[in-house]
Amino acid sequence: MVSYRADVMTLPWLDAPRQAFLAQLQAGQLPHALLVGIDSAYGGQLLSEFMARSAMCQQPTLKGGCGKCKACLLFDAGNHPDCYQIHADGHQIKVDQIRELCTRLTATAQQSGQRVAIIYHSERLNTAAANALLKTLEEPGRDTLLILQSDTPARLMATITSRCQRLPFVAPPQRLISTWLSQHYHVQEDVTWCLSVVGGPLMLAESLHSDGTQPSRYQSLLQLRKDWAQSLSTGHLSGSLLTVGEQQIIDVLKVLFLMFRQVLLKNTQLDAYMRAQIGELAANVMGMCHSLSTMPTVNYLGLCQSYVLKYRLITKK
Repeated sequence: MVSYRADVMTLPWLDAPRQAFLAQLQAGQLPHALLVGIDSAYGGQLLSEFMARSAMCQQPTLKGGCGKCKACLLFDAGNHPDCYQIHADGHQIKVDQIRELCTRLTATAQQSGQRVAIIYHSERLNTAAANALLKTLEEPGRDTLLILQSDTPARLMATITSRCQRLPFVAPPQRLISTWLSQHYHVQEDVTWCLSVVGGPLMLAESLHSDGTQPSRYQSLLQLRKDWAQSLSTGHLSGSLLTVGEQQIIDVLKVLFLMFRQVLLKNTQLDAYMRAQIGELAANVMGMCHSLSTMPTVNYLGLCQSYVLKYRLITKK
């Protein structure tokens, strides 16, 4: 696979939000807070950083930051004193992090320009942190821009989202992602079947890479699909499913969900009751994916075998 580093300018599905932001920047009409409700695997973090760099640039162009001024050089070096980046501490963004940020935003900008804060994965704001952020969202101060990036904006408190302007974004169709992969990674076959497993096109591209000593994540997913097909056919776990552990279980279950979905899409002749049962089983698999993040140790082999047996009972194989 060709070495390539993703860039906002080469992600066509980000054209609309990028142009919307640049139009506001050029018109001098930036809001005080922007919600980038775009998953990191689709470039949400890259877009947030592009916006921050453009907003802080002393001579922004129609394409964003100039890349030559002191602000751009400081930003690119990762040490602009007026740019604040907040990441989750563990699984949460905590109140002390937000209180410290709010205090810093009340100070005078060291470079006499825009002060920008990027809050990554803002859906991880705990309740106290979200409430601490509200006052700053309402009264951010002059020349201040808050960028809230979120993989799952629906999880944000309504009081937060109502105080932010949301950038337009439409998830790209699979054919556009396939074209992008072909152009930048020289991928000829359609690999987009596992988009929902890996999370998005950037993670899909990453999954295609192998260091030569281990199979790539994509190759492992292909093997899982093959092993699930064999297991559902015979009633017994086979291949890589026999050694599944904590690191693989989410991928394993997501591939199984896709298998059930494919059964429903391809076998339109199935009676309504059987379709409903398979659909319920698929929903149960996805529910288990969400539960495993907080669940104590689980017998993964037993869990996978139980889905095989339930499927065969439904289809009476």
